Amino acid sequence: MERQGERGGSRNRIKAVRTMFRVVDGLREHGQMGVSQLAERLEMPKSTVHVYLKTLEDEGYVVNEDGSYRASLRFLELGGDIRQQLSIFQAVRPQVDDLSAETGEVANLGIEEGGQRVLLYSSEPSEGVFDNSPVGQYTHMHRTALGKALLAQLPDARVREILDEHGLPRATENTITDRDELFAEIDEIRERGYSIEDEERRKGIKALAAPIRYDDDPSPVAAVSVSGPKPRIGDVANDELIDAIKNAVNVTELRYKHYQ
Repeated sequence: MERQGERGGSRNRIKAVRTMFRVVDGLREHGQMGVSQLAERLEMPKSTVHVYLKTLEDEGYVVNEDGSYRASLRFLELGGDIRQQLSIFQAVRPQVDDLSAETGEVANLGIEEGGQRVLLYSSEPSEGVFDNSPVGQYTHMHRTALGKALLAQLPDARVREILDEHGLPRATENTITDRDELFAEIDEIRERGYSIEDEERRKGIKALAAPIRYDDDPSPVAAVSVSGPKPRIGDVANDELIDAIKNAVNVTELRYKHYQ
């Protein structure tokens, strides 16, 4: 499970808050479990883990089911509220739904946050093949179509900062792990207006994405993609899909002005 890397040093930080999120992340990554099991996974004293779990339970963010704890759906409510507040989500969602219906594949909206791709929204038709990427997922940008389209909108200096922080870890044999190769691909994306993910994150999955451009706005950079099984997307760039994605982006850029 990929998460945003820790930033900065330990000055002016509250250790108890970090410990709390270690407990929450432990439940998120490992699923429902008892105090002893979670303490062992986190390599923390059982008494400490128990205190944090009970506090989180009191606040409604952890559920205790006969001594076995899990994160509560309050986190889903929290994430949903945050997403609703984003103008880019409000503007793009209808186009993502239309794009999915038009192409018969899964369509996605992604934004950059903390140097990673966040999957903000997905629309899946009945015939689409879902690739098990949950909404809200953070992942390294260099191995997804959405992520590379996002990187192409950032200054090279910012891209280097992201690579310094998150690196270029390999997911499949097709993943780009060389900086020069990635920057060469980013230049190509900027020139042609779309990115390609060819089994770079998950075997058998291919995706095409295009960036959403809007000027003089503080919103995060965003991109739209279509993803599916490689045989359906095609071995080469699919002009029909690319045109559909670019059309969705063009409509989005016009609609977005009404949300300012």
